[in-house]
Amino acid sequence: MSGNASKLASLDPSHGATIEAYGGRITALDPIGASVRGVDLSGDAPPPDVVRALEAVMAERGFIVFKSEIPLDVDAFLRASCWWGGRELHSTHGVHPATPDGNQHIFRLSNDNRHGIPGVGPQWHNDGSFNIKTFSHAGYHIVRPAEKGGGTYFAHQAAAYEALTADQKELWSRLSSVNATSGAVHPLVHSHPVSGRNCIWLHLGMTGAVIEKAPDRNEFRLLDADELRRLCHAYNGILNAGFEDGYAIRFEYEENDCLFIDNLAVAHRAAPEAHLSAEEQGLRIMHRSTVRGVHDLAPDFGLPPQVDIYGPNPLGRGVWQGGAVGFRWDDGIPMQN
Repeated sequence: MSGNASKLASLDPSHGATIEAYGGRITALDPIGASVRGVDLSGDAPPPDVVRALEAVMAERGFIVFKSEIPLDVDAFLRASCWWGGRELHSTHGVHPATPDGNQHIFRLSNDNRHGIPGVGPQWHNDGSFNIKTFSHAGYHIVRPAEKGGGTYFAHQAAAYEALTADQKELWSRLSSVNATSGAVHPLVHSHPVSGRNCIWLHLGMTGAVIEKAPDRNEFRLLDADELRRLCHAYNGILNAGFEDGYAIRFEYEENDCLFIDNLAVAHRAAPEAHLSAEEQGLRIMHRSTVRGVHDLAPDFGLPPQVDIYGPNPLGRGVWQGGAVGFRWDDGIPMQN
């Protein structure tokens, strides 16, 4: 929950009416996200107008959690994941030995390494930032919620943009991040393809460089270590501020929850409690899916969509760090992708 009223607009009544005509019931969460009951994820895909309405709600509010009393099996979860965005799975992760049937499209997460991959995603990020065409959506199916909590934090990136100062908006609009593992280049500020709102975007666990365009000429430079450290702290701070300012939520999963995010609209990170041991919190197991992107998250100013982050520094000075978690902007925090 947030300390202040939501910074997001209310649910569009026309989207609600379309979903209700199909037999579902949608409710806005406070301060972001929405919940849906009455839509069977194990059945056939809804009609196109219902899917469009659900996608629009995800774009506007960041995510939808589908509530059900009935457990969802792996195949049904993956089929439902393909209702959105690119309409097909795009899976780039490793497969844990405990993954049902070794399914390559399930990224199995847990706080016990016998049951899934531990420690993933402790810092704010968007999934698939190593792709030029980043994942359009991602799904999170809670197989077993921990008895003592340990959910996911979500922050709405358009509302976060609006919370920036005028000087930050001007500077950040001239910045582009370079992914540390692939060299994919993405703008720090982009226009969401559905909502049309400006959104901020930076992976705090996988950035190897940030390129700045000069404000008055077509010249570029790399941020140095101090500048990049300040940028990452500012980005972290503006998303964390959403908990008090009405655009971020500490979401706790309940049994059978299945949550889908618009990966261009909302950033997320694991709650610290999610990484506590099973002995402390109780066993936690989650399945994640990722959906093929539809839109290139392309940089502005004629920059290439991908560079060789493992090659020589092309601008001579500044941070240029390929591999692993990239630039480590705070030595006192855990970083794992």
